[in-house]
Amino acid sequence: MKVFNSFENLGEIQNPVLTIGTFDGVHIGHQKIIQQINQEADKLNGESVLLTFYPHPRIVLNPKNHGLSLLQTQKEKLKKLEQFGLKNVIVIPFTPEFANLSAEDFVLKYLVAKLKVKNIVIGYDHQFGKNREGGVNFLNKLSVKHNFKVTEIPAQEINDVNISSTRIRKAIENGAIDVANEYLGEAFSFEGEIVKGKQLGRTIGFPTANIKILDTTKIIPSNGVYQVSLKIKEIKYYGMMNIGERPTVSDSGIKSIEVNIFDFNEEIYGEIVTISIFEKVRNERKFDSIEELKNQLKIDEKHCYNLIPNIK
Repeated sequence: MKVFNSFENLGEIQNPVLTIGTFDGVHIGHQKIIQQINQEADKLNGESVLLTFYPHPRIVLNPKNHGLSLLQTQKEKLKKLEQFGLKNVIVIPFTPEFANLSAEDFVLKYLVAKLKVKNIVIGYDHQFGKNREGGVNFLNKLSVKHNFKVTEIPAQEINDVNISSTRIRKAIENGAIDVANEYLGEAFSFEGEIVKGKQLGRTIGFPTANIKILDTTKIIPSNGVYQVSLKIKEIKYYGMMNIGERPTVSDSGIKSIEVNIFDFNEEIYGEIVTISIFEKVRNERKFDSIEELKNQLKIDEKHCYNLIPNIK
């Protein structure tokens, strides 16, 4: 898969079949659209192209109150897109100037003149350009004169995409990881840096790696204990993760992410790790004593160990 960061120096993309979107999560609904543009490209002996934007338009248009909680970082999205046979991704730097570009200028100056698009595959309700003036009807009017085809994605498929995105976000926020994973087609994951914490876990027999999230727009699950795997230096480990305020040992109210890595005893401060989540074990709660917390952690550990054969 080739990735371009502008419309300059695209080289020769053979008979481009294009779709446009953020494709956050690249979930099963998005995967169907990628399959469709790949099939349309095959008909033309051409190449599939996804046009997407970075940073997310809402961050640029509403920087102080964008309210974004993304399923994927840009790095994660590009990595997953490659799995589904997509040939090209054009990542447009989204700026206030680009937001002011009219729909006609966008199509004629970029999609027609620079990309030489042959087929634009677009949702029935997709709108683009300044004041959202572009859409299916608009493209159909331009298509005859400028020699490209418009393929409309049916309402049901677009609704499926939107429903999937909403369900995944709600599921992650509510800790329903099994639902999120089903729609994503894989385990929900995130990247983080191992940083030094207060090392309280060591004092009760459950040392933890403290995780600092690298992208603050990334959605994080609800507070609780989770069964996870970690990829550290390309080696996979398993463990249990706690997200929350650790009310039994702290009254700071500060949220943290900590992972107890099974069968692991190395110093890894500064390492970037990928954490995949498979199941929510329980909600976070305050225990009456440290001893009660330790007993519960032993139960959690046994439960998470028992899950490992089912997720390899």
